[in-house]
Amino acid sequence: MRMRESGRMALVAVLAAALCVAAGWFTRLPAAPAADTTTLAARFGFEIRDVNGDPAGARTQRTVQPALRHIQGWISAVGAAAGLADMDGDGLPAEACLVDPRDDSVTIRPTPDRAGRFPVFALLPAGVAYDATTTAPMGCVPADLNEDGWTDVLVHFWGRTPIAYLRLPGAPLRADAFRATDIVPNPTEIWNSTTANVVDLDGDGRLDVFIGNYFPDGARVLDGAARDDPHMRMQDSMSKATNAGTNRILRLTGVDRAAGVGVPRYTDASAALKGAPSTSWTLATGAQDLDGDALPELYLANDFGPDQLLHNRSAPGRIAFDELRGVREADMPKSKALGDDSFKSMGVAYTELNADGRPDIVVSNITVERGLEESNFAFVSTGTGPLGDGRAPYRDDSEPLGLPRSGWGWDVKAADFDGDGTDELIQAVGFVRGRINRWANLQELAMANDDVLRFPAAWPNFDADTDISGRERDPFFVRDADGRFVDIAAKLGIANHGPSRGIAIADVDHDGRPDVLLANQWARSQFLHNTGTRSAYLGLRLLLPGASPADRPRPAIGASVTVTRADGTESRAQLYPANGHTGVNSPELLFGLGAGGGAATVTVTWRDAAGRHTLTRTLPPGWHDLTLGAGA
Repeated sequence: MRMRESGRMALVAVLAAALCVAAGWFTRLPAAPAADTTTLAARFGFEIRDVNGDPAGARTQRTVQPALRHIQGWISAVGAAAGLADMDGDGLPAEACLVDPRDDSVTIRPTPDRAGRFPVFALLPAGVAYDATTTAPMGCVPADLNEDGWTDVLVHFWGRTPIAYLRLPGAPLRADAFRATDIVPNPTEIWNSTTANVVDLDGDGRLDVFIGNYFPDGARVLDGAARDDPHMRMQDSMSKATNAGTNRILRLTGVDRAAGVGVPRYTDASAALKGAPSTSWTLATGAQDLDGDALPELYLANDFGPDQLLHNRSAPGRIAFDELRGVREADMPKSKALGDDSFKSMGVAYTELNADGRPDIVVSNITVERGLEESNFAFVSTGTGPLGDGRAPYRDDSEPLGLPRSGWGWDVKAADFDGDGTDELIQAVGFVRGRINRWANLQELAMANDDVLRFPAAWPNFDADTDISGRERDPFFVRDADGRFVDIAAKLGIANHGPSRGIAIADVDHDGRPDVLLANQWARSQFLHNTGTRSAYLGLRLLLPGASPADRPRPAIGASVTVTRADGTESRAQLYPANGHTGVNSPELLFGLGAGGGAATVTVTWRDAAGRHTLTRTLPPGWHDLTLGAGA
């Protein structure tokens, strides 16, 4: 009897092992043949250079409050950020803002392809209260905050409220050309802000600010002297956490021009976010007009729980949203329905995946094989009718599109890098790089009881030596002949120096080929100068007239464009540069015209204080400035 029982147990063990092997086999992505990836890669090329060197005394960890010291590696995992814009006024988006956690610097610098045009300089918080021992920058957003046509920089932090660095019109590009200014009435409040977006939410033609906060308001995360901090809490769930800091909306109500530089004045409109959208652990945002009314919907990509897609119901002077939720179908896991996921979303981008005219949504998650094997999302639209019934018309097709797994995902960006009219995707991946593999500790944490998870003392060690997904390669996805995306990053020589965070895209030299600035965490950041296939292109700088005769035109953030090529095919894009985690694109749109080239018909839709407008023009290939508004 004992021998037969022992035999049955051995058979069960063998079958269980076989099932585990089979499960591992079937959850792996199919690999494209080497010949296919070589053919795909032949269309692309990048000259890859380091953006910055190693600062003196470079750190690899942050100072944290005593309650967090045993998870110092985890707390130190974010903060690298990048943005591209025209800051010197020459018409090219060849200046970068870069946040480097190794010395907590926020610098303005020329892109490496045109290095030496001006000395690199830091944005310093002169004239505002700032404690460098308890505060660290987490992101920089180039944007015209005060409507004078010059590029300012919004910087957000852990440890304080955001600072606007306002550009002095016409001043030479150096540190004293920017004036640090607080943008909230009480700058002594402690916010822990991990992402930001600058976008007109109420359709009045003025740029509002969205701030995604992470740790609870008041939590002194980076204060090494903080003991018994009553505000300090970790997430209260790994799958439905809603105890983060309060997400903020600052509505622009005016610009005070009495100070020599226009100072934007904001009203707190955060009450427009109710329930979970207000206190989720938000790591990225994506603004996009999904129903054609020239008001942007807002996607909140949240860590530790469901994302939200917010239908914009605003009117000038009043910001309002309704949440849209996906419909769970019979063959769909609950976490694949938009708004019901339990994943760890960290990046969001819009592109066209099915060419039906409604933008599709790509979302980064943790997708590590034999780790936390969740899924990226590729939410493909299922209809083009009006919104408003509470349903999000999207279905996740990441698996058939080849996008479900890529690594520990952060920022993700879509751009047409070879000018053929179809977007490619580039993604930042990786968590923390160290000497000791702590995946077992993380699996233990993932199974922890939600009742204790919010207390740091209940967490396992994630110290300075921790390695979790520390050596992943940033993927570069290209669609093959079957419509699936294939990662060809290795063929292109893309090898990030460390875990990556923010991605910024711009055609910095206006040659019709998008370039990439990649912000790495605790490592040198990199610039990918596009040297690939040249194709006919149409580049657009969409501008609104200056508020006064002394002001320059400013980017028409929120404008939507449809380009109809000579062969009748169409492409669409919208101007929302700050979408994502901590990477900000230049405020321009670039369309590949494919092999046919030729003149294209351009239809632009935008909003300003007078309402919604449309303009149609026929333009030859090349770069064009279009000033929108009266007499455009």
